[in-house]
Amino acid sequence: MSRQSIRLEERFQALPPEAQRQMLAFLAFLEQRYRMARSRHPKKTLRSYAFVGLWREREDLKDSRRWVRQVRQQEWGK
Repeated sequence: MSRQSIRLEERFQALPPEAQRQMLAFLAFLEQRYRMARSRHPKKTLRSYAFVGLWREREDLKDSRRWVRQVRQQEWGK
């Protein structure tokens, strides 16, 4: 247990019983709130986005280095 968590526990224990109940109720509220927020916004993998694989059929993009080189040459003449 870290020093900070021990200090927090000591501070909690120093509170009167009613304040301890309020702290526990507030903690339960925060846990519920953030549990709901996480469930509404599940983490997506990169592959789940529509743009992934969008250009997989394009022959001109098979070699990305070559494609970038060609674009640079066309745009900047180098």
